[in-house]
Amino acid sequence: MKKYIIPGVIACAIISSCSSNGEDSSNQNADQEALPRVKVETVESRSVDQIGTYTATVQPQLLNNITSAMPARIKEILVDEGQQVSAGQTVAILDDVNTFAYETQVDNARANLKNVQLNYDRAVELFNIGGGTKQQVDAMEIQLTNAKNSLAQAERTLRNARENTILTSPIAGVVTARNYDPGDMAANLPILTVARVKPVKLLINVTETDFPKIHKGMPASITFDTYGDEEFNGTISTVMPTVDAASRTFGVEVTLANDDSRVLPGMFGRVTLNLGSANHVVVPDKAVVKQQGSGNQYVYVLNPDGTVSFNRVELGRRMGAEYELISGIDSGSQVVVSGQSKLNNGAKVEVTK
Repeated sequence: MKKYIIPGVIACAIISSCSSNGEDSSNQNADQEALPRVKVETVESRSVDQIGTYTATVQPQLLNNITSAMPARIKEILVDEGQQVSAGQTVAILDDVNTFAYETQVDNARANLKNVQLNYDRAVELFNIGGGTKQQVDAMEIQLTNAKNSLAQAERTLRNARENTILTSPIAGVVTARNYDPGDMAANLPILTVARVKPVKLLINVTETDFPKIHKGMPASITFDTYGDEEFNGTISTVMPTVDAASRTFGVEVTLANDDSRVLPGMFGRVTLNLGSANHVVVPDKAVVKQQGSGNQYVYVLNPDGTVSFNRVELGRRMGAEYELISGIDSGSQVVVSGQSKLNNGAKVEVTK
């Protein structure tokens, strides 16, 4: 008996076969299109200058508080805040009401000494001609010594009064504080404060790991917010020999010549030191991803099997469009520089050029 194939069945089979092949092809294309496309770059380690940056506030090299050791009313103040003064310059004059009394004491002490000197000379003369005793001469000699001491004390008091009436600056510098006005009584605060600003100094704190790399005489680059990116050249003048137990840091003093007096006490400065060099991996900055909700940074690394790993990295210096990595990536690794937003750890990717 002959078997007949119904044309409709054949048509259905053909349609079914075509539909099945179309779905398989579509699924394969969908799978290929589903792979995130990324760009990668190969990174290497290289020698990188190790730069330390520290913040500090400018301090004067020397600070002098000018005041009177004796209570007196201020007659004149001859300088203002911000004014430059020279060593020995008169800066304030106080009431000299006590000076006259001290001058009188000096005159009296001088007259008394003259009288005692005459009596002593007579006693010596009488003793020499046999008209007096050695005991009388010794007594007069004691009086003479006391009279000389009294005059010296009176002169010292007068000199001190004059020094505390006409006040001078012992150093050259700039007036950083003026606490009174003429007519005020000088009290607990200094009348004026003068700071030596040639040179100035900045005290920075360095970690224990950086301490062995720092030495006296080492150059330092300094910038100030006041002057933008302009750099000033300083030198390490002192390295403290002890560590601060609380912060585990060492104090380091940086001196800046400040010949033009542009840098003033109180300015905020940033000190940069070159601490040598080290071989570290350097990656493009666009390879670094910051994890939301934390301060951690990561880099996607392409694995041989076409997947990516989410590697946490420790950043060092930023150098233009690159970052130095302290740890996290091996030299020769391929890192993702584009397409990170669609990635997760272990994802399979398609590398594009």
